[in-house]
Amino acid sequence: MAIYNLGSINIDHFYRLPHLVRPGETLAADSYSQGLGGKGANQSVAIAKSENQVFHIGALNRADSNYFEQLKSYHIDLTHTQQLDYPSGHGIVMVDDVSGENQIVVYPGANHQISESMIDNALADANSGDWALTQNETTQARYFFQTAKSKGLKLCYSAAPFVAETTIELLPMIDMLVVNQIEAQELEAATGKPIAALGIEHTLITQGSAGVRYIGKQGELFIEAPKVSAVDTTGAGDTFLGLFLGRFDAGSSLEESIKYAVSGAALQVMQQGTADAIPEHSSILEMLQKSFS
Repeated sequence: MAIYNLGSINIDHFYRLPHLVRPGETLAADSYSQGLGGKGANQSVAIAKSENQVFHIGALNRADSNYFEQLKSYHIDLTHTQQLDYPSGHGIVMVDDVSGENQIVVYPGANHQISESMIDNALADANSGDWALTQNETTQARYFFQTAKSKGLKLCYSAAPFVAETTIELLPMIDMLVVNQIEAQELEAATGKPIAALGIEHTLITQGSAGVRYIGKQGELFIEAPKVSAVDTTGAGDTFLGLFLGRFDAGSSLEESIKYAVSGAALQVMQQGTADAIPEHSSILEMLQKSFS
């Protein structure tokens, strides 16, 4: 099968700091770097690294063609990713040198220039049983899911950055929800219901270095994450989601897919960067064997 990802593409600007900036504080960065990011791009890279097929639907500025070529180098299908005369989305990523924790500010840019016709063209050849994936960093999420559902695709939603109104609107359509622990709490507060009572077929709640909780038609499950020393946690959740969905769609069991994905995310946080830090399939298999044998 295949995965169609309506996803953001950002240029991430990384500033490593002695500590995260406090209100009113001006702080000199220890270092600066730039790289490919955006929740959508990260997830597409992770799907491709899991050795599954992914079609990315998105947009970036044509002057940033080097990032377009980088995505292509991962064997992501970019037929429906447009290069526009509009600023690319970008993220300001501030990373605590001690803990690896981060603060992120995102400018949407070209990610908000997605059209309905782009989605129609991208899904024209999609088949029943394929997956449609999106996040909250682009426009047209509702139209994308409605169109995908009408064609029999399964729908996976990464409800981040969390927007209660948008999430509640999309919930009745989705087959799989992926949120972190804070987003899960915000969703429960917004709906007045525990996640287990929302009627979602599959829900995955990432809990950082602790691991991942699953709630759904296969019961409840918790998988601990491998213990590693984190350098940068930016993109860890995206890495997990892409790796998980890639393996799950390819036929691995739910538990096997989670273990594979947490192994890959553990490797990713040991490196600086987002998409650039997502590990290769062979490295993930080694970590999987080491952590869960």
